This record gives sequence, structure tokens and C-alpha cells, in this order.
Amino acid sequence: AKPGDLVIGETVPARRLGLRQARIVEVLESIDSPRAISQLVLNAHDVPQHFPSAAIDQARRAKDAPLDGRTDVREVPLVTIDDEDARDFDDAVWAEPDPDTEGGWHLIVAIADVAHYVRPGDAIDQEAKRRGNSVYLPDMVVPMLPEALSNGLCSLRPDEDRACLIAHLWIDADGALHRHRFERALMRSAARLTYRAVQEAIDGRRDGTAGALFDPVITHLVGAFESLRRGRDARGTLDFDLPERRILFDDKGHMIGLEPRPRFDSHRIIEEFMIAANVAAAETLTTKRAPCMFRIHDQPSLDKLEGLREYIATFGYKLTRSRHITPGHFNQILKKADGTPEQETVAMMVLRSQAQAEYSPHNIGHFGLNLPLYAHFTSPIRRYADLLVHRSLIKTLRLGRDGLAPHEADEFEQIGAEISATERRAATAERDAADRFATLFLAEQVGAIFSATITGVTRFGLFVQLQDTGAEGLIPIRDFGEYMHHDERRHQLSGETSGTTYRLGEAVDVKLIEADTVTGSLRFEMADIRPLRTKSRPGQRRKSRRHRR
Repeated sequence: AKPGDLVIGETVPARRLGLRQARIVEVLESIDSPRAISQLVLNAHDVPQHFPSAAIDQARRAKDAPLDGRTDVREVPLVTIDDEDARDFDDAVWAEPDPDTEGGWHLIVAIADVAHYVRPGDAIDQEAKRRGNSVYLPDMVVPMLPEALSNGLCSLRPDEDRACLIAHLWIDADGALHRHRFERALMRSAARLTYRAVQEAIDGRRDGTAGALFDPVITHLVGAFESLRRGRDARGTLDFDLPERRILFDDKGHMIGLEPRPRFDSHRIIEEFMIAANVAAAETLTTKRAPCMFRIHDQPSLDKLEGLREYIATFGYKLTRSRHITPGHFNQILKKADGTPEQETVAMMVLRSQAQAEYSPHNIGHFGLNLPLYAHFTSPIRRYADLLVHRSLIKTLRLGRDGLAPHEADEFEQIGAEISATERRAATAERDAADRFATLFLAEQVGAIFSATITGVTRFGLFVQLQDTGAEGLIPIRDFGEYMHHDERRHQLSGETSGTTYRLGEAVDVKLIEADTVTGSLRFEMADIRPLRTKSRPGQRRKSRRHRR
């Protein structure tokens, strides 16, 4: 190990005197290496990284699924639509007008048939349940399934025969799902499309594969999506659409940039198709009184609602005190904030006020989507909950012998709690990695000034988010040069001497003071702050407050 290397160590028995010691077990890379950052995050959050040999051997022995007992849909031009950097493709879509319903559509959502390869209790199944889900870091993926399946036989790659579980969905002109049917099939993806290419084709730039498929495929996907969107709007679902950041790497794996991830209508096409298929799966299992691992989302707690009311009141917004609160009430606030300086922060506070979604065999509905029944069906490559739903559908609809095992239904409550925990672990690890990569990227820009937004107000300082990159950091309260009063209810800090007030959601200019690649933290200070030695006159304090508002 050399100075600056990241290492994995283990403590050795302590001596009576002197410092504790550790033995280096593995030398990774320099702390400034992207690979080392990912390894640090995975180890810090106890994310499993290595598959048991039995699971790897089982995946390697897997073979293509035969057509026997499956519907042959290889002539249907199903397509996958994902990000440019997607590693696995577990869903494909297609649509056509429904001749029996004016303005209606027949949708096909084809999902990789993971249940064919992963049976209850086998080596891969045990490891998949332990992992709960895949973990997506900026430069790598820790998959739930071995690579031979996740990037191989279960990935719906173009021009290759793949086993799938299909949801046939019939919707009316307003997006209402009035009929559905599931079957196992053998498909052949017609193309691997990207969100950007599909969006360009929709916007009129019809080049390449997406352009060639625009008339026979994409136009029908757009038409079906418009119907689904009308249904979503009428239902009134929470719609945040907060920007995500994307870390860019060159061909050699070196980090070269940080930017907001683009958001297109083509993203929403897939989202709406997947939601419709998830609803159909939950409805089928509920109607048949079969076990289902629901995706549940409770209403916000009273405490969080009250905190949100107090915050948005500072901007002149009101939230109903009705006991029957709906997503529509939050959408009214988001609509009023649209286009205002506080838009993103209000959306963030509304998001923070929401309960956390979970997995459970006990249905309470999904508040955010405003749906009485909802389950995850569309991503069994990367979520164990989806695999359980597939197995239950297979058993209930008599689609094969590899359905849900009797003992699994009895364990649904425990499994639901476990995979909800692994989902939270993955989300925390992904945020941690993004923060560390952002710190590495900004380490060479210490002293630079950035436009930022205040995203958190605490008694120990302000959290800010840079507007260009989305990177977040702290302005410690000691760096303001005066005593700062913390108003928890109003989410603001006010200077005792200057009267200057900093509020949640306010746009500010900040100076980067420190980028600690070891801890992954950024420290800023206000770009225009100056130490104060004399008190301002009362009139000056009032003027400063008016300016800040």
C-alpha cells in the first residue's frame, strides 16, 4: 500500500498500551480513483459484491428456453427503450389500435422470464433474496443476478430469442385499463432504442433505427401513451419530475463531467406502460385471491404535513387541512410554484413530506400514484419483489411448474420487510457514491464561485446545491462571521448583527472552500460574506430583510 491508497483492513487484538492496530487485507486503488470510490461505498454500506460459486455455476449452465408451451411472438416488433448507458434490458413494448374500442389501444409489455431460470430455494434465488435488488453506482452495477443471466439470457437483446412473461393490456381512449391477460412467450426484440433517439424521432429528426421504426412502432407507442397520460391526469398523481444528475466518464473510466440527466417524453412512455402492467398484475392476483407482494405507499404523516404547511406558508401557499388529502392537493401547490424561484425547493419539500414506499403482502394502496392496487412486475432482473409477483402469476394462472412455492407465500411478510430494507440500503449507497464522485470532480475547483440553492437549514449551517451540477455541500454556521439565529419553523437563519436572512429555497452565490475526497464532503462559504464588527442600524436590518425576500 502506498500513501493515498484506499485499503481494506481488519483490527488486530489491542495491546495494553499504545494505539490500536489494523492489518491491511486488500489494497484497492488511490482514493482519487473512481473505482476506489465505488469500492469504498459498497463496503461502507455492506452491499454484497461476490456471488457464491454455486450461483455462478448455475447461471453458466443455463440454456435458452424452448418454445414448448409458450406463445410465439417473435414476429411482433417489440422494442426496448433505455438510457444510453443501460446494462440490462428487462422490458420491451409494442402497441396497436384496438379495433373493438374507438380510440382504444392494445398494449404488449414483455418482461424477461427470470422465473424460468431462478427457481425457489436454488443457489441463485437465495443470493437474489439476500441482495433484494441491484445497486446502480455511477461507474458500475452490482447486479441482483449473476451476469450470465442479468446481461445474458434474461436481457432482451435485439435479434435474440428470449423467454418472457407478457402482459396484454387493453385501454380505452382515456387510458382506463378495462381488460388484461398474461401469458408466457418467446420473443425477439426488434431493436434496442434509447430515450434520446426515440425523442428525436418524435421531434421530427428521424435518423437511424428509431427513424426507421417511427411509423410502424413508435407512432403507436406515442398514441397509447397519450391515452395513458390522460388517465393519469384525470386520476391526479404526484408529479415531481425533479432533475437527476449524471456523471460522465471517458472510454478509460476517468471522470470527465457532471450534468443533469435529460428528461424526455420518451421516458414517460415507458413509465406509463410499466405502471399499467404493474396495475394489471396486482389486479389479477387480488381477483384470484393469490399471494401478492404489493408496492404500498401510505399517506403522509400528520407531523410532516404540518411542517410542510408551515414552510409553504412563507411563500403564500396553503395546503388543505382536510382529513381526506389526495395527491391532487399537492399538485395544486406544485402548479402554483411552477416557474417561480422557489419551484424546485417547494417540490423537494413536498417530496420530503411523503411517506416511504415499501413492499408488503398487505395492501393499503399507492398514495403517490393514487391507485388502490399496485405491485412491481416489470423488473425481475433487478428487483426480487418482481420475481415473486411473476412466480405468483405463473402458479395462479397455471402457466408452468416453476411458480410460487408453498412456503414462499408464508414468508411474504418477512421478505417484504427485508427487501424494503435492501432497497433503502441501495438508495443510500447510490446517493453516497454520487456525492463522492461530485466531490472528486470539484476537488480541482477549490476557490471557484458557483450559483446554488439553499436546500437545508439547520442549527449548524446551511446545505446548498449547485445549480449546474447538482452537487451538495455545507456552509458551517461558524463561517458567517456573526451569530446566526435558527428559526426551525420558518426554515431560515438570520444574522444577529446584520439581520441578513437566508431561507430554504433561496438562490445564493457560494465559494468552494474544501473538497474532501476521503469523506466525500464539500464545504462552501457565502461568496459575498464579510466579517462584521459593528451592529447595523435598525433601518439597515429591515432593508436587508426586504432584499432577501
